[in-house]
Amino acid sequence: MPRIEMDKKLDFGDVMLRPKRSTLKSRSDVILTREYDFKHSKGHYEGIPIIASNMDTVGTFAMAKELAKHTLFTTIHKHYTVEEWVDFADGVNREAAVLDHLAVSAGSSENDFTKLSAILEALPEVKYVCLDVANGYSEHFVNFIRRVREKFTLPTIFAGNVVTCEMVEELILSGADVVKVGIGPGSVCTTRKKAGVGYPQLSAVLECADAAHGLGGHVISDGGCTNPGDVAKAFGAGADFVMLGGMLAGHDQSGGEVIEKDGKTYKLFYGMSSDTAMKKHHGSVAEYRASEGKTIQIPYRGDVNGTVLDVLGGLRSACTYTGAAKLKELPKRTTFICVARQTNEVYTKFEV
Repeated sequence: MPRIEMDKKLDFGDVMLRPKRSTLKSRSDVILTREYDFKHSKGHYEGIPIIASNMDTVGTFAMAKELAKHTLFTTIHKHYTVEEWVDFADGVNREAAVLDHLAVSAGSSENDFTKLSAILEALPEVKYVCLDVANGYSEHFVNFIRRVREKFTLPTIFAGNVVTCEMVEELILSGADVVKVGIGPGSVCTTRKKAGVGYPQLSAVLECADAAHGLGGHVISDGGCTNPGDVAKAFGAGADFVMLGGMLAGHDQSGGEVIEKDGKTYKLFYGMSSDTAMKKHHGSVAEYRASEGKTIQIPYRGDVNGTVLDVLGGLRSACTYTGAAKLKELPKRTTFICVARQTNEVYTKFEV
């Protein structure tokens, strides 16, 4: 029989961070760098844990080169060829500063496994793999993670997407080091409308982070951030990494067709399950499925560095307001205040 869960579930827009007394004199005193050691790969990460999404309009080689300058991370989209990967690595002289802050992405098909194997064998310097599917609940995907882990013991595996505790635990126990959390929160994702499936992102992060940390794993909050404040809320909820798509689209380093319209410049941005993406990479939308993404035109934003500095500045400000001297301390300093959106009435608050 169907059942209804009556517990309140929240998105980023449903809450604000409560300010607290602080000993910090300046935003410049805040340390945003995090260090992680991963459960299965035993790899070590150090950097600012913000990730560019592996969408072909965001997760480009050009984006990776630019974000690495700030120690930010990029999951490279899966449509580059093996030869393009090798050329890129040679072009940056296989510098650790860049290659240590990117992941090669793959789906869960046999062709994906073959191509992933070829890239990792050609470039052993690549230390991260992002196994990305729309529905991380399938037994096939769990078995695929196990297969990748068995063949490649060293790379750190990001895997998802899921939104519930039990599946986070399943993916970690199957070989994932970091689980991507989020179904339907992205700005160009229509899964919640097309399939009726999803989970409010703030609550998903809160619950999934708790499950992952109990097993020595980590989580990525993937989707739903529309401004720097949302990034701060995701970290406050316990996310180890926060993945951005739309916030990093439309820049010089982003993918997407450039469009001139009414004297203004735009770039295309679309979900990877949209008609645009499926026709581009697969020739058509398969008859058995519906498009679960949309295509929009984003005003051209210029160089991505301006957006990066804005995000990092907002994150430092959030830490200052909550008294967190380090990003690592933000979850411990976080109290979320729930806000009724229509009336802006504050009706409750809860500690993380």
